[in-house]
Amino acid sequence: MAKLQEHGCVWFKDMELTKSPEGFRSFYDALGLDLCLDPIHTSGLRKMISKKDGIYEEVNKPTLRGHYIGLHQESTHVKTSTYGAFVCFQGATIEGGEFLVADGARILRDLDPAVLQRIYENKVRISVSNLDFDFLAATGPLKQPLMNFFQDLIAKAVAPKFDMELEMLWGSDGKPYRLQAVEPPMSPVNRHPKTGMPVWFCNIHNHARYLRDNRPCTVPEVGMTDVYYGDLSGIPKEDLEHIDEVSRKHIVRVPMQPGDIIFVDNYRMLHGRDIFKGDRFHAVAWFGEQTDANGQKVAVERKQGNMLNEMLNNYVENAF
Repeated sequence: MAKLQEHGCVWFKDMELTKSPEGFRSFYDALGLDLCLDPIHTSGLRKMISKKDGIYEEVNKPTLRGHYIGLHQESTHVKTSTYGAFVCFQGATIEGGEFLVADGARILRDLDPAVLQRIYENKVRISVSNLDFDFLAATGPLKQPLMNFFQDLIAKAVAPKFDMELEMLWGSDGKPYRLQAVEPPMSPVNRHPKTGMPVWFCNIHNHARYLRDNRPCTVPEVGMTDVYYGDLSGIPKEDLEHIDEVSRKHIVRVPMQPGDIIFVDNYRMLHGRDIFKGDRFHAVAWFGEQTDANGQKVAVERKQGNMLNEMLNNYVENAF
């Protein structure tokens, strides 16, 4: 754990034990860490390959093999986990799929001070989903009552199940009949809760629509994300390009082999995944007490929301 705190991540290589979920469980049990749910457990982005062991499949779906996953921490405004262990059971059978890591402390160090000041002072809001209701344009005097109805319905019946603090907003991206689920304003900079080190703690590299539109992306529109300033105004594309440049500068590409594990400090390190061809089978487990936006510990219920998680995974796998 001292090495993990010093470097932010540790790569375990050439291990036979961890080539199966059972062996992976034996590995992390030996470390004596508290297993917890993925902070975005109910998002539907990953399914559990072993519920009793708390092991989630990474984004290996054939429909998303051509989607580049940018740098991010596994975090929401509501929850963050302390550590993640990413394991390779099978690398991409043809090519690609390298695991990506980058040091948030180094990214913060190398950002242009003017860009950093703008985004720090304005904070960021992340939109996590798009729901288009274009038919409302033809509903005449019923348009506003219907908009209020759908906004209220989704805010009360759907958004709470995602265990994220979301506000349902119309037209944040300029499309008047698009309803977006938007997280509260957040600081892009955080102090590591154990070391006090300032780090870049922001998922803008993965979630900014401008960056997604300029790299391989196969996510359906309903799952497209975007990032705004805290007042929902747009972040200049020049600033996004600079953040992308600095982030890419610090990416370390890890060609994991079966049995390899990357153990990550989720507060310090950002992670991602390159596109791939063929089949790929990587997984992850999360550890440590979870904290909320105020740094307070959150009680973890391991069975929470798994029915919704499974429903969303089935929808993603079969609909696109």
